[in-house]
Amino acid sequence: MARNRIAHFSAYMTLFCVMSGAVDAGLAQDKVATTAANFLGIAVGSRSVAMGGAYTAMSGDATSLYWNPGAAGRSERSHAMFVRANWFLDTNYNWAGAVLKFGTSNTLGLSFTSLNYGEEPVTTVFEPEGTGERFSAQDLAIGVSYARSMTDRFSIGGTVKFINQEIFNESASTIAVDVGLLFVTQFRDIRLGVSFSNLGGEMRLDGKDLLQKIDLDPSAIGNNETITGLLKTQSYQLPVIFRVGLSGDLVRYKEHSRLTFSVEAMQPNDNSGVVNVGGEFSVHEMVFVRGGYKSLFRDESEEGLTLGGGVVWELKNKTSLVFDYAYADFGLLDNVQMFSLGVSF
Repeated sequence: MARNRIAHFSAYMTLFCVMSGAVDAGLAQDKVATTAANFLGIAVGSRSVAMGGAYTAMSGDATSLYWNPGAAGRSERSHAMFVRANWFLDTNYNWAGAVLKFGTSNTLGLSFTSLNYGEEPVTTVFEPEGTGERFSAQDLAIGVSYARSMTDRFSIGGTVKFINQEIFNESASTIAVDVGLLFVTQFRDIRLGVSFSNLGGEMRLDGKDLLQKIDLDPSAIGNNETITGLLKTQSYQLPVIFRVGLSGDLVRYKEHSRLTFSVEAMQPNDNSGVVNVGGEFSVHEMVFVRGGYKSLFRDESEEGLTLGGGVVWELKNKTSLVFDYAYADFGLLDNVQMFSLGVSF
């Protein structure tokens, strides 16, 4: 009993401190486009995208590894999921993740993120039609997670991930961590979630194309014009994201249907803070209809309405297949459609 009270008190105090910090951070000056590896901010999972990205206080599938590793500790079964979206400008976004339950308290997770920009011809000032070479660009992240249910209402978790960006012959890499917690209150089992994403080092591009022949003094006679110099690029921080969320069931009719709401405050270090809202209607936990709205209170945001749905097929041996779909409006950037396929076992 005393242990439960301590855990509950710690959770409330953590949430209070984070929410206070998010409000203060929201008053700070925006720093748009000042971070590297912005693919880490792409929302993961059709269910969460359809619910407006308000997912920090939700749990139930492998995408919790992205939103809140602490929520992964509340998963009732092991789960694996693959996510695909045709992102902007014909780029391809893929995410795969799995959570494995060990007993009733411990959960291990593994995730992989990739954003592929395709190939383009190499052009120069003197060869604007192309040199015959082609270059490609790609972003990726690989994460290993661990979550633990400290009590029947409180769970914590963390992720260590390797992040890499490549373009032509240049690349940048670093290590980052995500941490999070989920607390189920005693008031109608409303869930409170907090997560910190992408806490880590800076990234700086390096590669052989930065080695250039430099004449230190072109006006001097006798200089060696073949001296090789290394052009040093600037370092950039990762897109750190703080999230505080709340979710719960507005209506539940036995095991036949439920209506769940979710709301989340998000504060990145490279933009202004926003509020995301969403909801999910379930019939027999087999058919789902979802909707939401992203980036409330952000000026000139291109994000907005989100919609989607999903189905679950129950198979033998407590195994089930999950298919989810999401539509997200991005204003002038048109829209994004995301598909997810998962299995629970």
